[in-house]
Amino acid sequence: MGSTLAITAYMTGRLFIDFPGIPIIGVILIGVAVGAGLGLINGLLVAFGKVPALVVTLGTMYIYRGIVLTWAGNDRINASDMPREFLSLGTMQIATIPLLTIAAVLVLIAAGYWLSSTRSGREMYAIGSNPEAATLYGLLTIRRIIVAFVIGGALAGLAGVMYAARYGTVSAGAGMTWELNAIGAAVIGGVAIFGGSGTVWGAALGAILLMTINRTLPIMGVPDFWQRAVVGALIIGAIVLDRYLAVRQTRKLQEARDET
Repeated sequence: MGSTLAITAYMTGRLFIDFPGIPIIGVILIGVAVGAGLGLINGLLVAFGKVPALVVTLGTMYIYRGIVLTWAGNDRINASDMPREFLSLGTMQIATIPLLTIAAVLVLIAAGYWLSSTRSGREMYAIGSNPEAATLYGLLTIRRIIVAFVIGGALAGLAGVMYAARYGTVSAGAGMTWELNAIGAAVIGGVAIFGGSGTVWGAALGAILLMTINRTLPIMGVPDFWQRAVVGALIIGAIVLDRYLAVRQTRKLQEARDET
């Protein structure tokens, strides 16, 4: 996610520089399309290469980061390179609520509804829980996996565009190590590290918790080492708890079968 964001954020600035007068909506759509394309590459590798998603995305993370490092080099996009109307999107408020917050909430609502209330969304859980069983049941596993990665890439592309609008300064280091924050937020929010359970609402709460910790501990004078240690402990604790609950649930189901 971080590397995809970096590519689309830097590309956003370059579009405004190389194509003066380009419509803002056009830049946003291009950013989303590029992000979706990068997500499609991940999805194809996972779906047809039968390679674990964690391995694929770890590899493409370095590839995408290498692309933006080569492309940007030591160059930096500054606020003066982008239109004021575009930059205002990063600070605009509607009824005192930041536009970026509204956009994030709308994405959460849409994703939450899709996963919990639609057939294709529930199939995502089934595939994450047991891909082999989902395939035997007749679910369109390959298509669903590709769709998931395309949507994730498109949202990362949109985030890159909004990153450029919010901060006004973009370099090749944009979004560096954000992947770890994303994983930490999801796991702490109750999303199973191996798939099959969890909600976007939980992931959002995990992100808020991480953000609160990262902002509060420095104010309290906690050394950087212990700040990272606290986050690491939360992630490990969440994974251990998830596995414990999964094993306990499996044991209960087995006991119920034995009784019948």
